[in-house]
Amino acid sequence: MDPKSVERWITTNRTPHRGHRWKAASFLGVDEVYLWPTVEKRAETASTSELVTYYPHRGAVPASLWSSLIEQASDQVEILVYAGLFLFDSHPDLPDQLADKAKAGTQVRVLLGDPDSPMIRQRGEEEGIGDDLAARARITRRYLEPAAQTPGVEIRLHDTILYNSIYRFDEDVLVNPHVLGAPAGQNPVLHFRYIPGARTFRHYMRSFDYAWERGRTA
Repeated sequence: MDPKSVERWITTNRTPHRGHRWKAASFLGVDEVYLWPTVEKRAETASTSELVTYYPHRGAVPASLWSSLIEQASDQVEILVYAGLFLFDSHPDLPDQLADKAKAGTQVRVLLGDPDSPMIRQRGEEEGIGDDLAARARITRRYLEPAAQTPGVEIRLHDTILYNSIYRFDEDVLVNPHVLGAPAGQNPVLHFRYIPGARTFRHYMRSFDYAWERGRTA
């Protein structure tokens, strides 16, 4: 974040763009309305306000939505999965897109399951695909290797018990809950959009940060 921009926010009482507000508030560990009280706490802070829509399974998410979220992201792209191979298979240029975005200043963080961890082996057994899940995680990691050479693209491995896959693009996040015994693709997807003062978006992103801090460099 540019120190001169921060100085202007303070000296001119300027309210920055929402993406910058989110980054500053996240860095300081506070809600953005604490830093900028003039930001309206809308009535949409009700429990369902952030929910854009619900999909009964991952295949029901329109391909056009994935594409538009990827293309329009300019501040942050954050992905937490075991493999997430479907996204790279359906968007073969995604590694290049992530690298280009990082060069333009977008923060890109991707967390993949450690294929050698007992957690990913257990999940593979629970989903009925055995070692295939670990193999898929290795393929995704291989896809991302060229992009990982770009400053601003960070790839880490995790060995957590993953309750949700998370796909964050700026102020939109797609959450794919994991249902015991079912592959991720058969489970629902929830589309949330960040609203100042509301809770759900920030709740899931804190979960991402928790996993990120415990991950290791790929």
